[in-house]
Amino acid sequence: MIQVRWHGRGGQGSFTIARLLGAAAVLQEGKNALAFPTFGPERRGAPVLGFTKISDEKIHDRSEVQSCDYVVVLDETLVDENTVKGLLSDGCILINTKNPQRYREMFDCKVIGIDATEIALKHIGLPITNTAMLGALIAESKMLKIESVKAVIATEMRANLVEKNHAALMAAYQQIKGEQS
Repeated sequence: MIQVRWHGRGGQGSFTIARLLGAAAVLQEGKNALAFPTFGPERRGAPVLGFTKISDEKIHDRSEVQSCDYVVVLDETLVDENTVKGLLSDGCILINTKNPQRYREMFDCKVIGIDATEIALKHIGLPITNTAMLGALIAESKMLKIESVKAVIATEMRANLVEKNHAALMAAYQQIKGEQS
C-alpha cells in the first residue's frame, strides 16, 4: 500500500487533490483507494491534512495515515520538525518552496522542492498549488501514470479549470522528471 499525507491550508485544495489522486487510482488504473481530510474549524487559511491510501488489495484500515511513503506540503509555512513524523525511512517529502536546500539540511530524508506557487500563478492565475504538487508527486513516485491523473482532472474539475490545471500538473511533472535525468 502507498500512503500519502497532504499538508495545506484551507482553500489550497489539499483534500481535493487527495481525492483526485485516489480517483485516478480507482477509476483509471483499477486500484483501491481511500482519500479523506482532517481539520479543525473549517476556515480559509487554517492548517488542514489530507490523506490518500492506494493499494492493489482492498483497504480495510480507514484510520488516518500514521506511517506514510510521501508527505506533500502545499504551503512551506507549515513545515516544522513534525512534518516528517511517520515518514517511512525510504520515504520522501515534497515541499512547495523556492529553497529546497534549506529543508535538505533540516530533514534526514529525501526532499524534493519545487516552486509550485510560481507554476500555479503562471498556469492557473492563482496561488493554488495542489495540481502542481500532484504533478511533482507523480513524477517522483511513479505510483500512477500521468495520463490517469489528467483523465480524472478532466472529468472531476469544472470545464473552465481543466486546461489550466493540466498545464500546472504537467509543468511540475516535467520539471521533476527533468531533474531526475
